[in-house]
Amino acid sequence: MLVEDIGREVRMATVTERINGGAAAAVATNAAKAVVYDPAAAPVLSPRPNWGAIWAGVFTFAAIWSIFGLLGMAIFSSAANPASPSAITGISIGMGVWTIVLTIIAMYVAGLTTGKLAGINNRRDGVLHGMIMFGLSVMTALVVVALSVNSAALATVARSIAGIHSPYSLNSLEGLGWVGFVSLFLGWLAAMGGAVLGIQRRMNEIDVH
Repeated sequence: MLVEDIGREVRMATVTERINGGAAAAVATNAAKAVVYDPAAAPVLSPRPNWGAIWAGVFTFAAIWSIFGLLGMAIFSSAANPASPSAITGISIGMGVWTIVLTIIAMYVAGLTTGKLAGINNRRDGVLHGMIMFGLSVMTALVVVALSVNSAALATVARSIAGIHSPYSLNSLEGLGWVGFVSLFLGWLAAMGGAVLGIQRRMNEIDVH
């Protein structure tokens, strides 16, 4: 009897251990399933602008536009004939075309720089970074121009406003308005396109490596 009781207790202990082991395994399996990462359930965090990349684009635009803007001014001024009655008109047309093309190229390169340095991987954020860079570049240019205006320039502007009814003044304002609009509009598109292309190039470089 004693041997049978001992054997019965040993069998009961074995069965209990198996039951406990199975329960523990089930608990571990359920816990493992519970910690499986579900991308759909992850919280969506709003991306923040990379201001370092944006300012890098602004400085890139300022550098390109300043250098080649002065180059265009020198070229068209030296090519003009002082004796011609339409010398100023020729310079204005040439500088207008030069300004439009230069703004597009400078904004494109600046957007490309911003996109490559921003560290983002989707087109929507690239467009937003390019738009922010464009707006900051325009505001920076306006601030610099406003700070560099002196009393002589203000007097010239006042005289131009006083003679606003003259055909020359009206033509000058019309040309300035159209050149400014076309330059800024196409530059805006170029900045966003350059930023998107910069992101794509950075992603391609990551895939290659």
